[in-house]
Amino acid sequence: MIQIRTATPEDAQHIALLGRITFTETFSEHFRDQQDLFDYFERTFSVAKIRNSIRNHNNKFWIAFWNELPIGYAKLKVHSPTEFIDSAAVSQLQKIYVLKEFLDKKVGRTLMDEMMTSFENSDQQYIWLSVLNSNERALQFYDRNGFSKVGEHQFSIGKEEFDFFALSKQKI
Repeated sequence: MIQIRTATPEDAQHIALLGRITFTETFSEHFRDQQDLFDYFERTFSVAKIRNSIRNHNNKFWIAFWNELPIGYAKLKVHSPTEFIDSAAVSQLQKIYVLKEFLDKKVGRTLMDEMMTSFENSDQQYIWLSVLNSNERALQFYDRNGFSKVGEHQFSIGKEEFDFFALSKQKI
């Protein structure tokens, strides 16, 4: 049974570990140097950084559990204008990460529903995200959820260059 709740600073350890595991499950094959991956984790998924991010009022986090086991999380950056959308009323879906073994349990869908409810109840008009252009599963998921391509950009981690699509959705 899936349970979703708003994350608190006390969840930072779970979220940091989920971030590392899910990122490894999805992207580790793209790294020639495992030290680049480790260094990225230290910058991005440290417990202190996640805790501070949860405390930041511009961020909203949700954590998903399966029988009390933390299995995924989502992060929404409430005010996050981008070059891809001509508006200041923009939020960013920064992360929906779910452990691989739970992907078929519709955890991502449930996290998306929570996030979209928050977005729909906000004063923001657009929501956007970045997705690796080769991540077919994620691209199909976002397409099913009404997102469309608005641009492309690159992102570097260590020695690796990644090509991303920027996707967005306007509030109805």
